[in-house]
Amino acid sequence: MFSLVIRDSQQRISPIRFLFLKLPPPPRAALLVAVVVVVVVVVVVVVVVVVVVVAIVEVVVVVVVVVVVVVVVVVVVVAIVVEVVVVVVVQVVEQVVVVVVVVVVVVVVVVVVVVVVVVAILVVVVVVVVVVVVVAIVVVVVVEVVVVVVEEVVVVVVVVVVVVVVVVVVVTEVAVVVVVAVVVVVEVVEEVVVVVVVVVVVVVVVVAVVVVVVVVVVVAGVVVVVVEEVVVVVVVVVVEVQVVVQVVVAVVVVVGGHNPQNHPPFF
Repeated sequence: MFSLVIRDSQQRISPIRFLFLKLPPPPRAALLVAVVVVVVVVVVVVVVVVVVVVAIVEVVVVVVVVVVVVVVVVVVVVAIVVEVVVVVVVQVVEQVVVVVVVVVVVVVVVVVVVVVVVVAILVVVVVVVVVVVVVAIVVVVVVEVVVVVVEEVVVVVVVVVVVVVVVVVVVTEVAVVVVVAVVVVVEVVEEVVVVVVVVVVVVVVVVAVVVVVVVVVVVAGVVVVVVEEVVVVVVVVVVEVQVVVQVVVAVVVVVGGHNPQNHPPFF
């Protein structure tokens, strides 16, 4: 049993600090009354709490019932709405499927037509480009050949002109010398004139023949050189044309997707 006596160390001290007076201990009856009051207050509080809890539980039960009823009603309404919506959606989906199929068919046809047109345009463009390239290469080669031939012909003409000029000058000089000699011989000896004239004529003829032979030999040599160079140029042109044709065939095969073994070579 706990003692209801309050010890001296537990006595209340006066709020007036400078007095330092201790209050007398309370009587036991007052302590018992205080304990009873506390117990009663606790019991009252517990009863009130229980009543409040019961009321809250009743309210919660009512709310739960109302919520369950509302949920059931909502579920029924939602089920009806869902059924109606499903029927409507099925009908709409059937219509949409038909429309989608038609649209897909139209799109596929349009895409096929566009692809065919694009491929045709690409093929035409590739053929045109190849033809233009081949024509350009042939024109360049022909121009090169013509330039080379013209250069060689100009050289030959210049050489022939120079040779002719030299021959004319030589013949002129020889004729002048012959005329002077004839005049001198005529003045000196008339009888020797005939012989000298004959000799001079023979000499002139021989010189002319020699000059003509030299000119012919030179011209023949130049012509042979020119012909050799023209033959070399023609061979080079033919080789280049073969290379170009092979490149064009390879490009056409790559573009058209054909097997080059199925086509015979051009050359």
